[in-house]
Amino acid sequence: MPDDTGGPRVHRHVLVPVLARVLVSTAAGGLLYLSAPPRTLWWLAPIAFAALGSVVYGRRARAGFGYSLCFGLGYLVPLLAWTGVFVGPVAWLPLSAAEALLVALSGAAIAVVSTLPAWPVWAALLWVAGEALRSVFPFGGFPWGNIAFTQPEGIYLPLAAVAGTPLIALAVALTGFGAAEAGRRLVLERRRSPRALLAPALAAVLPIAAAFAAVPLVGTDANDGTAVVAIVQGNVPRAGLDFNAQRRAVLDNHVERTQQLAADVAAGRAEQPDLVIWPENASDIDPYRNPDAWARIEAAARDIDAPIAIGSVLVGDDDQPRNTVLLWDPDRGPIDQYTKRQLQPFGETMPWRSFFRLFTSAVDRANNFVPGDEPVVFEMANARVGIATCYEVAFDGVVRESVAGSNLLAVPTNNATFGHSEMTYQQLAMDRVRAVEHGRGVVVSATSGVSAFVRPDGSVSQQTGLFTDAALVERVALRSTTTLSDRLGSSPEWGMTLAGLAALATAILVRRRARPS
Repeated sequence: MPDDTGGPRVHRHVLVPVLARVLVSTAAGGLLYLSAPPRTLWWLAPIAFAALGSVVYGRRARAGFGYSLCFGLGYLVPLLAWTGVFVGPVAWLPLSAAEALLVALSGAAIAVVSTLPAWPVWAALLWVAGEALRSVFPFGGFPWGNIAFTQPEGIYLPLAAVAGTPLIALAVALTGFGAAEAGRRLVLERRRSPRALLAPALAAVLPIAAAFAAVPLVGTDANDGTAVVAIVQGNVPRAGLDFNAQRRAVLDNHVERTQQLAADVAAGRAEQPDLVIWPENASDIDPYRNPDAWARIEAAARDIDAPIAIGSVLVGDDDQPRNTVLLWDPDRGPIDQYTKRQLQPFGETMPWRSFFRLFTSAVDRANNFVPGDEPVVFEMANARVGIATCYEVAFDGVVRESVAGSNLLAVPTNNATFGHSEMTYQQLAMDRVRAVEHGRGVVVSATSGVSAFVRPDGSVSQQTGLFTDAALVERVALRSTTTLSDRLGSSPEWGMTLAGLAALATAILVRRRARPS
């Protein structure tokens, strides 16, 4: 029964709006997830930020933290579901929660600066700062959920050529937060004069105008010649084989599909490739330690009569595995190699293995690979091929280093472990953003799909299906152009982060001064 002061009614009066904001925040995170590939609903991303901005505007830091946590969970739990395919929910749910907590930190900061003039600008900068944090922490960083990777089909994509993924994130967030402020002034404050709406309208529209202005900076010309490139997708064998038989079957699949392509070339059904890209893990058998594997790869290279980049697992003198790409010449054998530098936690490595083993023994399915320490460019015919292996393509700095000195980018990957999940499509979206960011054609070679040719403007010219064997051949543009994004490097992200933090410090100071003594 309510008391004379109406206590329960007051409680309900507070609780209902809070629950409504929780639902809106979570739903906004869901909208952001729906904006990501394989869907082409990129325009949902700024709508999601508009909803988030409306919820956290004028709130205290702890409220911004809580609502943004709901936003992060709504986005990241479904987005990262593929991480649970390998070691189960012990990886998926803690990783999603950890990433959502970092999103919540950004949300708390956004709530604090929302009382400043021009708050949509400061809020968008703080979102970029949050993405910068998530790119280095935890477990060496996990930038998989960066907003730029939801935009391979969107109007914001040309901004990648200007200042990379941080600028796309800034533009999407600013459009959303600007729309939120315009809606707040219209609906809540009933301010409908052009003067009142001009600033938020500009915040919402200028990022879109800037994206259109950046279109001429996206080059597609073959200013360093062309090369005929072949992608071989050998597929993975049926389930039920033991581990060693699985590895041998994967190698045999890629050898046989390459030899089939060689037969097609001899019969005039396919153009002779200048170079061939095999996927990551195409040979999990170390050819230096297995003469039969050496002989099989050598036969395939001679049959196709072209250098092959071969994803292989090599075992070092310390008996530890390395995820490596070998450059195999048809006449000279292996002449160069690249070892993957950014290893995938919960797959190639297992952070806090002993701790997570308390919850499940599935953690021991994760490996203990040793990372490489430098980028390598393969000289393949007239192509200079930079290599970014699988998970590495998510990291701005790793790809930037891999592209330096190249005229083509190859991304060998192995997505078979993740089945029919959205992982492979999310990764292809990253490849498309990287193509524009660095002005390079990108060759994506996957064991089980999706393999693809990506043009320098981010469009896909050919791609395979999942869990099928295939070979794609295409004459691709070689480009040595250095984009503005390449020249600026990481400085735009640092500048945006520092500007956002400066705004946060200012807002904290203003709030403290406004408190009664």
